[in-house]
Amino acid sequence: MQSTVVEKPYVFVPPDRGTFWYRLIRFTNLHGRYLRKNEGVVAHEIRGVEKLCQSLEAGHGIMLAPNHCRLADPLLFGYLTGAANCLNYSMASWHLFNQSRLMSWVLPRAGAFSVNRDGIDRKAINTAIEILAEAERPLVIFPEGATSRTNDRLHALLDGVAFIARTAAKKREKTVEAGKVVVHPVAIKYLFHGDIVAVVDDVLTDIEHRLTWRAQRELSLLERIVKVGSALLGLKEHEYFGSSKSGNLGERLIELTNRLLHPLEVEWLGGPQEGSVVPRVKSVRMKVMPEMVKGEIDEMERTRRWAQLSDLDLAQSLSCYLPDYLVERFTADRILETVERFEEDIMDRVRVHGKLKAIIQVGDAIEVSPKRDRSTESDPLMTRIEDDLQGMLDVLAGESKLLDHATPAQVDPKTLDR
Repeated sequence: MQSTVVEKPYVFVPPDRGTFWYRLIRFTNLHGRYLRKNEGVVAHEIRGVEKLCQSLEAGHGIMLAPNHCRLADPLLFGYLTGAANCLNYSMASWHLFNQSRLMSWVLPRAGAFSVNRDGIDRKAINTAIEILAEAERPLVIFPEGATSRTNDRLHALLDGVAFIARTAAKKREKTVEAGKVVVHPVAIKYLFHGDIVAVVDDVLTDIEHRLTWRAQRELSLLERIVKVGSALLGLKEHEYFGSSKSGNLGERLIELTNRLLHPLEVEWLGGPQEGSVVPRVKSVRMKVMPEMVKGEIDEMERTRRWAQLSDLDLAQSLSCYLPDYLVERFTADRILETVERFEEDIMDRVRVHGKLKAIIQVGDAIEVSPKRDRSTESDPLMTRIEDDLQGMLDVLAGESKLLDHATPAQVDPKTLDR
C-alpha cells in the first residue's frame, strides 16, 4: 500500500473558483484520457442524473457522497457533472497535491481543494461548509476517507461528512429563504471486460516466483488465490509474531491488525482501541505526525516514527482484505480486485490489466436537518448515507458475472464476456 504521508508542514490549497480551466479539461476529455491510460477505464454509464438535476434546479446545496474503491473514482465526476451540465468541487487528500508539479497545478483548476487527513483541517472544513451553504457547485466528499478495492462493500464512513453537511444546513437556514442542503449518495461500480484467467495467472505467477514457488496452475482459481494470500499473510505473521498463526483467515487478520495497532494506541492514545481500522489509523497518525512535519524530533525518533507509520499503513491495507469476499460472490470483478491488492501490497504498484466499464449511479436526495437527532447512538444522516450507498452497491453487484471455481485450463474466457 502506498503511503499517503507527506513529511512537511501542511499548507491548505484552495480550489480555483474560475471555470475556464475546468471546462477546458472536460472539453478536451483530459480526464477520460487519463482514465483510459492509467486506470483502464474505457467506458462509462451514468444512471439517475435526473435526481442531481432536480436538486440543481431547486437551488439546493449539494453534497455528492460516493464509495471509494479505486483511484479512478474522483475523475469519473467529470462525466457525471457533464451530464448534469454543472461543475463540481471536491475535497482531496493533501498528499495528492504533492505527487508532482502537474498534479499540484491541475487539481485546484479541476475544482479540488486539499484536506489534511492527519489533523483537524479547519480551512478545508470551512471551505466545504461555505460551498454547500452558498450552493456554489455540488461538492464531492468520499466518506470512507480512503480507497478500499472492495467495490461491492463499504468500509466505515467518517462522521466528518455529517458535521459538514449539518453545519452548512444550519448556516443556509439562517441566510437563504429557499433551498436546502441535500446529500446524494453516488454508487460507483466497475465491470471488468477481459480475460480474468490470464490476469490472475500473470499476477500470481509473478508473486509465486518471488516466493520461490513454481506457478500453481494445477489449482483452481479460488484455491490458487487463497494459497498465495495465506502465504503473504504468513510472511507478515512471521515478521511480527515469529511464526505463522493458526485459525481461520478472519481471525488471523484481526490478530495481526491488533498486533500492529494496539502498541501504537497504548503509546499515543492511552490504551488499545477497537472498531473499524481506518478511524483508528487516523487517530494515531494525528498524534504521530505533528512533531515530524515541524522537524522537532531527532533522526533516531524520526526513524522510529516512520516505522510506526509503516505499521499503520499495513494495518489499513489488511482491513481491505475481507475473508468472505470471494466465497460470497466469485466474480471476475472481485477476483481482479483481490489480485490487484496483492500486486499493490507486494510491488507498490498496480498495472492496468484490462478494460473497465464504470457505472455512476446517483441516489435519492437526502435532506440534511440542521439539528442532529440525539435519541440514536449513531448519526441518522450517516446511517442513511451508508444504507443507501450499500443498497445501490448490492444491486450493482448483481451485474458482475458469477464464475465457477474451475482451474484455468477448464475456464473458457468467452464465458466472461458481458
